[in-house]
Amino acid sequence: MKTLIIYYSQGGKTDLVARTLAKKLHADILRVHDLKNREGFKNKLFASINAFRETKTDIAPASVDLTPYSTIYFGTPTWAGNPTPAILTIIDRCNLRGKDVILFATMDANRGDTNIKRLEEKVKMRGARVIESFTIATKDKDPDKLALDTETIIEMKDLKMYKR
Repeated sequence: MKTLIIYYSQGGKTDLVARTLAKKLHADILRVHDLKNREGFKNKLFASINAFRETKTDIAPASVDLTPYSTIYFGTPTWAGNPTPAILTIIDRCNLRGKDVILFATMDANRGDTNIKRLEEKVKMRGARVIESFTIATKDKDPDKLALDTETIIEMKDLKMYKR
């Protein structure tokens, strides 16, 4: 069985973390796209409200077949202390029964732990077993530093142990 990294990224930092994980862990990768416009001050404000309320959104792909995978990573930025609507929507559409899940959240400030806690609740309700989780602070980090921090977490958390 294989490993899949499913993630949402708006500004590119979560994308960099997910791509670094995929490269170092030899995992497949799937970026979820929110079809709602999240750019600009007004849209970002509504996006934070949607994250807080856990409002679902239209996404692409609309669903994913997890049959070939035993380990699934879910990654998301932290919006208002919560996971993004896009990642919550894809989780609700996945059959996670019997899957091992690793969660990660990127954040400019704090509250990544509340994001992880909510993600954990959601994936457990879908039948998954959470085997690991982590947060990565991204504020004021250039891409090289962010990739290095991700590689450090891979080593610290011994994430290579979970690939099959």
